[in-house]
Amino acid sequence: MFEELDYQETPLGSISLRRRSEPRLNNRIVYEVKMNDEFLMSSLFYEAELQLSYLGLAALDRDELNVVVGGLGLGYTAGAALEDDRVAQLRVIDVMAPVISWHQRGLVPMAKALTYDERCELVLDDFFAWALDGERDQACLDAVLLDIDHTPAHWLTASNEGFYSVQGLRAIADKLKPGGVFALWSDDDPDPEFMALLETVFSRVEGTRITFPNPYQELDASNGVYVAIK
Repeated sequence: MFEELDYQETPLGSISLRRRSEPRLNNRIVYEVKMNDEFLMSSLFYEAELQLSYLGLAALDRDELNVVVGGLGLGYTAGAALEDDRVAQLRVIDVMAPVISWHQRGLVPMAKALTYDERCELVLDDFFAWALDGERDQACLDAVLLDIDHTPAHWLTASNEGFYSVQGLRAIADKLKPGGVFALWSDDDPDPEFMALLETVFSRVEGTRITFPNPYQELDASNGVYVAIK
């Protein structure tokens, strides 16, 4: 059985937040997000979301970091970024008002970590419109950490496709200071073709396979994290 904590209609369809007890894991409390009929995220599987922040910020050898996270979700990427004392300012951009409200209302586990930290601002906006806007935040960011689409080739909505191009990647690179980092989460392992595309824009690119246990299948699952340095 599960409890539906919130259900709302959005321009991208219906989105819901559910909480349930998992008897196969000693009744561990699990939070899940669904959009329409598709599961988007679960509090059981977030290691790669943490590593998106850890790996992205580890590539920076500087202090007083100004960071943008694209995609709020359950808050694990943003929370991991706030663990880094060098982060002076963190903006989390999400197009879904309900998702931001879950944190503001304390409905999800990471809510306090994000909303009580003065360095963190939750911004209702379209990340991809912001990314492609050449007038906003030019050359002022140390890192952009992106976790919205499933993979660079499997998008939450077809309108996001244009970002995963030379033009889109150049636009995000233009928002970074010299030596700044663009890091990206993917549901799949790093893809050589997308690595090659990143290399046309950034000076150094690394792809990391992140493994984590899947208790339902009793084996390891994996995601990918790309780190590109300007």
